[in-house]
Amino acid sequence: MHTKSIHAKHSGTFKLGDKLPVHRLGYGAMRLTGRGVWGPPADHGAAIATLRRAMDLGINFIDTAESYGPGISEELIAEALHPYPRDLVIATKGGLDRSGPNQWPVNGRPDRLRDELEGSLRRLKLDFIDLYQLHRIDPNVPEADQFGFLQTMQAEGKVKHLGLSEVSVDQIELAGRFFTVVSVQNKFNLADRQWESVLKYCEIQNIAFIPWYPLQIGTLKGSPVLNRIAHAHGATPPQIALAWLLHRSAVMLPIPGTSQVAHLEENVAAAGIELSAQDMDALSAAA
Repeated sequence: MHTKSIHAKHSGTFKLGDKLPVHRLGYGAMRLTGRGVWGPPADHGAAIATLRRAMDLGINFIDTAESYGPGISEELIAEALHPYPRDLVIATKGGLDRSGPNQWPVNGRPDRLRDELEGSLRRLKLDFIDLYQLHRIDPNVPEADQFGFLQTMQAEGKVKHLGLSEVSVDQIELAGRFFTVVSVQNKFNLADRQWESVLKYCEIQNIAFIPWYPLQIGTLKGSPVLNRIAHAHGATPPQIALAWLLHRSAVMLPIPGTSQVAHLEENVAAAGIELSAQDMDALSAAA
């Protein structure tokens, strides 16, 4: 693959809330934890090394959550990187409980959200969170209570910017009555594009669209089209799927996660892949 040097800057830049510039290829810190996103990592040293290597490669946007571990991911970030580089933006999330490995009960009660936010500030060793996101909207709690709490935290200076996850356009607009939504984190990848309407809305409003599960290729695994394009660029299919996201929209901020340095470097190398319009059309049609 004839790429530029491996560096996140090749993914371009986006300004969160028109104020915080980040390289569009970020890092998702969920996989730093143990099996089932529960407990400490199997290899603590590898997790720390991966975080520090991410800084070497120019990544300046890390996405984590209180629920990852729970708390473990945030603790590892602080251990590896604090005091933080001046340009590093750390986003975290609240709104879930954890009852065990792979268990994710939703809890959007304001008292629970407050406990989560305070815990995140403590573990990350921060006075405020650059980007705080509601992990899920709790259907059993009035939306106004959840959004109102976030509005209050922003007014108190505990968070700078606010975002949402797994939401519809209607929900984004409702939240917008309480605060400016600067990011939306919905599942989106080459093989799963059910949130196209939300992506389009984010493009119009200049809201960051953070696709989780960005490397999924699903039924495209073994696809002649995907394999042909990957071969032409000397890349792997997941790298092409990541490059497709970066080319798909200027508001797209993929956050592939890993706990291994080699895999991290492979992901960041995708920022240097230049897909043609024909490549993009072929991949979109194949999916």
